[in-house]
Amino acid sequence: MDLAGRIIVVTGAARGLGRAFAEGCWREKARSIVVADIDEAAGLATAQELAAQGADAHFLHVDVADPASVEAFALALKTRFGRVDGLINNAALATGIGGKTFEEIDVETFDRVLSINVRGLWLVTRALAPLLRLAEGGGRIVNLASDTALWGAPRLLHYVASKGAVISMTRSLARELGPDDISVNAIAPGLVIGESTEYVPQERHDLYVNGRAIPRKQYPQDVVSAALFFLMPEAGFVTGQVVPVNGGFVFN
Repeated sequence: MDLAGRIIVVTGAARGLGRAFAEGCWREKARSIVVADIDEAAGLATAQELAAQGADAHFLHVDVADPASVEAFALALKTRFGRVDGLINNAALATGIGGKTFEEIDVETFDRVLSINVRGLWLVTRALAPLLRLAEGGGRIVNLASDTALWGAPRLLHYVASKGAVISMTRSLARELGPDDISVNAIAPGLVIGESTEYVPQERHDLYVNGRAIPRKQYPQDVVSAALFFLMPEAGFVTGQVVPVNGGFVFN
């Protein structure tokens, strides 16, 4: 089981979990990897580093909150590759938004989180669906949810709401895209150590470590294998599923 011959797109792939997913696709012999991100400098650097290791890696700019940008992104993919075999919807706004009660969150931030994390996922999936229908061996979509939506993390309502929506969208998309031989699944990581979680208070880090069945910190590589499984041709009969990847902090 590997990704040989498959073209994989990862949104939000410039750094963090997205970069780890892109690197994992390379290790699993993906034919081509598309590093998609709003940050051109970091995205180009990630693609170039993968290419230096021998990967056929390409950077494409996309702002998932901007419909015009998403459509241009889809056209660039069609022109360059003709099809997409796998999509990891990883792009999301998570950094620096936590710590406020539901009464303290401002409307602008609430709307911004949902426009990226929910509407952005829909826009990208809608734009790439025609290319995924051309996938060899069936198309694969992996959505990044969060276990915060499974246990109801406090002081993070807008993010929790967005990831709860991702879970529901995954199940609905699985039914709509199933007849096209496209599977749609979600993984729900716990608190992953990385740049995007540096702002999280130590108290929340301790809560996760002490509450896990496997009581240790979680790193990007802990999440990658689950996503890669769902991208495999052999995983095509698994769809509409949500898998917590958090060391047993939450059981689904």
